[in-house]
Amino acid sequence: MLFARNYKTLRRKMVRNQVEARGIHNPKVLAVMRKVERHLFVKPQYLNVAYQDGALPIDCDQTISQPYIVALMTDLLELTPTSRVLEIGTGCGYQAAVLAELVGDVYSVEIIPGLVESAKARLEALNYRNIHLKLEDGYYGWEEHAPYDAVLVAAAPTDVPECLIQQLKPGGRLVIPVGGSEQNLLLIRKGLQTDEDSIHSLETTEIIPVRFVPMTGGLN
Repeated sequence: MLFARNYKTLRRKMVRNQVEARGIHNPKVLAVMRKVERHLFVKPQYLNVAYQDGALPIDCDQTISQPYIVALMTDLLELTPTSRVLEIGTGCGYQAAVLAELVGDVYSVEIIPGLVESAKARLEALNYRNIHLKLEDGYYGWEEHAPYDAVLVAAAPTDVPECLIQQLKPGGRLVIPVGGSEQNLLLIRKGLQTDEDSIHSLETTEIIPVRFVPMTGGLN
């Protein structure tokens, strides 16, 4: 069993070799990636590889994302301490924990009951009080707390859900993997109102090819 100091060293190496080396230099993102203990979010049999470069299996045939992807998606959102963030796909809670270190509130939606229960217990044990979880179909977002400054989606729909665009503030950012067998990570920026009919422009940028678990529910 590794000791806490060893995990800290592994996190620092992870950030240096997997995140900074790939071009992410936001000091706040780097700091939170060094802080959040990824090994606390993986299955016991994967403790020794918790900080290696890759996704890992979690319960219910889902995955915890590759550290670089977590850092990249977080960086693309351009978060501030007052940001209100919607996360679709809580999974084990790791990405939510990273976000929660940077913003005011994280609203995270998960469709799989077992994952909601385990993530809730884990995040409460780690004393995260600004993460709000909901068992629901994330394709439709969480309208009650909209609009959001940023939306992060951790599962891949075949098309961008219109509900998530609607729940994004003007000027807000949506980071989402989209596709089937071939997926791309998209950054979608919502512009300000363009006319009296409240039409907002959308600017979409393809970031990199990715591979996420498919989004369940909704139209998928």
